[in-house]
This record gives sequence, C-alpha cells and structure tokens, in this order.
Amino acid sequence: MSADQQRPNIVFLFPDQFRWDFAGANGADWLQTPNIDSIAENGVRYTNSFSSSPICVPARTALMTGMNAVRNGVTGNLHNLRADWRDAGLRTWPEIMGENGYYTAGIGKMHFYPWDERRGFQYRVICEDKRWLEVRDDYYHYLKRHGLRKLHGNEMDGYQENRGAVIHDIPWEHSWDRFVGSEAVKFIDDYGADQPFAMMVGFPGPHCPYDPDERFLEGIDESKIPEAAPEVPGHTPELRQQNVDGNKRPWNGVDYTEFPDDTKHTVRKHYSGLVQQIDFEVGAIIDALRKKGLLENTYIVLSSDHGDYLGDFNLLLKGALPFNSITRVPFIWSDPDDRSPRRTDALASTIDLPASILERAGLEIFAGNQGKSFLANLDGSAELRDELLIEYNDSGPRLGFETPARVRSLVDGRYRMTIYQGHDWGELYDLETDPDETRNLWDSSAHEAVKAKMSLSLAHHLAGLMDESPRARRLA
Repeated sequence: MSADQQRPNIVFLFPDQFRWDFAGANGADWLQTPNIDSIAENGVRYTNSFSSSPICVPARTALMTGMNAVRNGVTGNLHNLRADWRDAGLRTWPEIMGENGYYTAGIGKMHFYPWDERRGFQYRVICEDKRWLEVRDDYYHYLKRHGLRKLHGNEMDGYQENRGAVIHDIPWEHSWDRFVGSEAVKFIDDYGADQPFAMMVGFPGPHCPYDPDERFLEGIDESKIPEAAPEVPGHTPELRQQNVDGNKRPWNGVDYTEFPDDTKHTVRKHYSGLVQQIDFEVGAIIDALRKKGLLENTYIVLSSDHGDYLGDFNLLLKGALPFNSITRVPFIWSDPDDRSPRRTDALASTIDLPASILERAGLEIFAGNQGKSFLANLDGSAELRDELLIEYNDSGPRLGFETPARVRSLVDGRYRMTIYQGHDWGELYDLETDPDETRNLWDSSAHEAVKAKMSLSLAHHLAGLMDESPRARRLA
C-alpha cells in the first residue's frame, strides 16, 4: 500500500436538525441507534457541543469555511457567500483536501446557494431540503424514473392534526434518507479503494415533516419519550406568535396555535422514528466500509447543524432564542488509530470540524480558520477553549422588537448569556443548576458580576470578528 493510500479516509455524517439528546449514546433510551452509538463506543463523544450558528445556511457555511458567520458574511438563511469568496480569503475544507490528493464527495443535503454549488466537492449527488419540492436535484430525477414525485406533508393523512407527524406515502426504499444512504454506499463501492477520500453525507432527516416509514416507529418505548419543556414565563408573547405565524406559511402550512401535549408526544415519536431510520443508513455505510476493507483506515465523524424544539417551550423547529434544544448538537467520532471509548465535557463547536478534519488528514489548517482541532483533546487532558460564541442573526421583530436584534450568545460551560444588540433585554442561565433554561437570571443582583464578566468577554469576541471580517477587506 502506498503512503498516499495509508492516509485516513474521512466519512462525515451530517443529519439535518438532529438534537443532541435524541441519540442513544447521549441518553435517549427510548429509541434504538446502535450504529450511531457504535461510533461513540469506538471513539470520542463530546457532551458540551454546540452549533456555531443554529440556523441552516449560516451553520453550514461556518462548517465549510471554519469561520464564524460575521466573518464569512453569511449571517442569515437568505445570505450566500460573496461571489469572489476565494479572492476574499475564504477557503473550504473539501477544496483544500481535493488539492492535496483526496477525492471529495458531498452526498445529500448541503443547503448551498445555488443548490447545485460544489464548494470544493469534486463528486456531488444532490438531495436537497425536504421542503424544496421544486428543486430538480438528483433525487427529483431518481423519483421521476420510478414514477414518483416529491410530496408536501399536507398531501398525507393526519398532517394538520398531528402537526406534521405522518407516515410518508413514498415507500421507504425510495425515501429521502434511503436515497442518500444508498448513494453514499455506492460511492464507497465505486471509488473507495482508488485513493483516500473525504465524504460528507447530508441526510435530509430528521428535519420536518416528521415522516418516517412506519417500520422505523417499531422499537420506540413511548413511555420513556421525555415530555417537552414547559413554556418559559416572561418571554415575549410575540415569540410564540412568531413561531405560529412562520409555520403557517406554505413551506410548512401547519397551524400550531393549539399544540397539546399529546400532539407534542406524537411529533417526538415520529422524530425518533426518523432518527432510527437514519441510524439504519449509518449502519449500511459502516458495513460498506467494512466489506471494502476500508473501515480500519476510516475516520468517522457525526454532527449536525442545529436541533429542533420539538414542543419545548411550546415551540417547534428552530428560531429566535438560542435554547439548548436548538444550539446543542451531537459530536462523536471514531478514529482508526484509537478506537477506545471516551467522553469529554470540553466545550466544542461545529466551527471546530474543519480544523479537526484537516489535521487528521495530515494537512495544514488554513489561515483565517477560527476553529480548534479536536486532536488537541483526544485524551481529554486539554481544554479546547474556556468559552464559545454562538451567533443567531435572524431575529428582530419576531421577538417583539421594532428594530432588528442581532442575537449573540456566550457559553462558558456553566452559564449561557445572550444579548440582543440594541435592546435592554437579555438572558443569563445557570446550566449547572437549571439545565432546562427556565430561570432567566439577567436581572438577578446576585449574578451581576457573572453578567459583567461575560458581557466584556463577548464584546472582545465580536470586536475581533469585525476586525477580521472579509467584508471589510480590500481586494487587490
């Protein structure tokens, strides 16, 4: 075997909108995720892992570039990388790997604008968002060849009554996640042995609609599904109304004005079914690596862009306030050089993934990268950071403010503080004594010193981001 072939393959599994606490390895004992759990059982599991920007496009852009949203310029779902992003000094980890002997593949949902953009991936099979019904991606053409088409959730029985929790009318063998899993296996079978590869697998699930095949509802212990956290007193009523109004729009079309506990339970059950459905595909990918003789030289990573409220605080999906329900994401990996199971409470961010992947491949981490490589923490002896920044820029009037509110959070392991720039309101939660984030300590006199310290630290973070932002960089 040549030295080039000995370099580790990278398989990066990336379900969409996957809550950290709905994986068996993270304590979800009501569902079965043996394949995802096996990654943790043969590697490292982070218990304090967060999205750098818990909304779709900013999260994924930060993930690709290793830069925070303010720095890469993509701070909302309607933004895109500037057209001259390479000239502006931005790089993507698949582009760098492709320039250094890796065959790079992006399979499934990437949520790029335009949707067929490559962002450095040399091989692309596209299966975009479950809500993008008009996109003529590879999955569209696959369905058409089989006499099928993409379906909106409202075309299925019980969609309104169950608030988006349905059994999909398209057979499982032609479903979104089955297509993505099968294409990932095909890539391994066809190209896995040619040269070292880096493959990112973007599953469209468990994003809504909550539409698993009914066989994947089997094995769920409904008596153990945790109840949704209650609505938090003192939060603006506009937040709840914004969530209701936003989901009435055609992309979803469900009215959540009434959201009873039994319906929340149904949503959580169907979401769990989607997680089990994805776990099946993860197992197929691992089996393909094993059959091809590649598993012992493959580094496997699993994470997500953000979570889903799933009824917590009487909300659904993501948005507005950076609760753990949407900011915490799973972080697990299995390294062929050390399969011993470990867990760490060190703070980690999705922005750390590019640095970790590149260093593990033996490549130089590019200038401007803001993440921290996991490899510095493999044995748990070193902290990656004392605190991390979470950016949520897609707020404002939705919180009841008349002017936009740029939302910034700082997490230091014990506390989460959030400011709403330009407004005299914020949040401070003690995650040690209040893990469900139900008691806002913003106005607590006993916590003034904590708030002042974290506010100053957050100001330093933001000042640094603005100084380095490529938006302000003059191009030659």
